[in-house]
Amino acid sequence: MLRGELYKDSDPVLVAERKRCQELLDEFNATKSADDALRQEILSQLLGSLGEGSWIMPRFQCDYGYLISMGSNSFFNYDAIVMDCAPVTIGNDVSIGPRAQLLTSLHPMQDHEARRQRWETAAPITIGDNVWTGGGVIVCPGVTIGSNTVVGAGSVVTRDLPEKVFAAGNPCRVIKQL
Repeated sequence: MLRGELYKDSDPVLVAERKRCQELLDEFNATKSADDALRQEILSQLLGSLGEGSWIMPRFQCDYGYLISMGSNSFFNYDAIVMDCAPVTIGNDVSIGPRAQLLTSLHPMQDHEARRQRWETAAPITIGDNVWTGGGVIVCPGVTIGSNTVVGAGSVVTRDLPEKVFAAGNPCRVIKQL
């Protein structure tokens, strides 16, 4: 899975890792609004790394957790979904709007039999420093978003975005330089 090769999500090791992740997410998502310290403690157990001053608002969902790395002073707003079957790297000072989806999973497009048998692959997502994504943004597998870029609400990012641009739409495209 981590090498980008075909795998089945029904592998017993992967199932056990997702169950551990879901148990931590159940705890995290059940915290009370004043439980900031408890949330940070759970996130430190869940994520691969969590930079100083970074936080995530509940309701948060992910597959494994340990494949997510967040830099310092970064933020996920409410209802984020991160399908982290490949590494998801988030830089410093990143703000990700509500109901964002970062999706690393891929399914065979041409081989319907492999798809029926539940084979899949995954490709990493990288978000540079000081990126802001509006609400409802979807980032597809294998995408890199350059530093200091702004992605408009509701965009579907299917390709890499360069640094210092405003991009929006479905599919997302560069609108102007910043």
